[in-house]
Amino acid sequence: MSKPTLNQKEFLNEGLSKLETNNNVSPNKKRVNYRNLLAHLFLSLGAITMLFPFVWMVSTSLKDLSEVFIFPPTLFGEEIRWDNYLKISDRFPFMQYFLNSVKVTSIVVFSQLVTSSMAGFVFARLQFKGRDLLFGLYLATLMIPLQVTMIPNFVIMRFYGLVDTHWALILPGLVSAFGTFLMRQFFLTIPKSLEEAARIDGCTPFGIYWRIFLPLTKPAMATLGIFVFMGTWNDFFSPLVYINTQSKMTLPLGLASMQGMYATDWPVLMAGTVISVLPVIIIFLLAQDAFIKGVTLSGLKGE
Repeated sequence: MSKPTLNQKEFLNEGLSKLETNNNVSPNKKRVNYRNLLAHLFLSLGAITMLFPFVWMVSTSLKDLSEVFIFPPTLFGEEIRWDNYLKISDRFPFMQYFLNSVKVTSIVVFSQLVTSSMAGFVFARLQFKGRDLLFGLYLATLMIPLQVTMIPNFVIMRFYGLVDTHWALILPGLVSAFGTFLMRQFFLTIPKSLEEAARIDGCTPFGIYWRIFLPLTKPAMATLGIFVFMGTWNDFFSPLVYINTQSKMTLPLGLASMQGMYATDWPVLMAGTVISVLPVIIIFLLAQDAFIKGVTLSGLKGE
């Protein structure tokens, strides 16, 4: 029998070393792998649980009314009823509801992006007497529930004749303490060297905000935009208080009015709900990368 060559010995030694390494894996590493596996399993079950209502909503929108409450329930009926989506506009001014929501939400989102970014820059970068105290008082308004300020706001809107108009929904949402806090935290992550270089070049405070800081705030702006869009688009309480005319209703209030006193066409109602949810999903999917980055960076502080 021939003796192993030098290359064969090296190969055998390498294989033995790998085998010893695998056998010497610490129990802590194995435990960490088990923890990761359990965490992923738990998160997967949570995702499926949260996805189930949406799947059931879509399936109900494609059924006949007689198939909605049958037992045992089925995911789809005998025939997929796409015409439920066409019946929405035949029975209710659904498109008017949709346009009203687009109008109110667009104005509120744009105004909060402007006002919150400017206020966040002021509280993060400008030095003036009482700045921190003023910012603390501004944040304290976050602890006041909406229901507490609803009656004073309603009295003010009635005094100016804005009840049953979209301005009653828009004006209270032009500014946001949460948006100001979010933008301030993001502005604090930007190095001071950029601001100092701009001042040396003769930039005014507004020029620094507009030319230097604002182009860097896309992640934070996307994050704030998604939050404001979801909150305004899904708002039901404010339209319920201020809006009386059907043609001025937003989507949440309009969908609620589609429920009858004695009977409700649930497939048609679910079809309208699916359409109302789609804009939120589309906007989140388009801006999810910037959203995640904005949430991550907003908790850090730059030097």
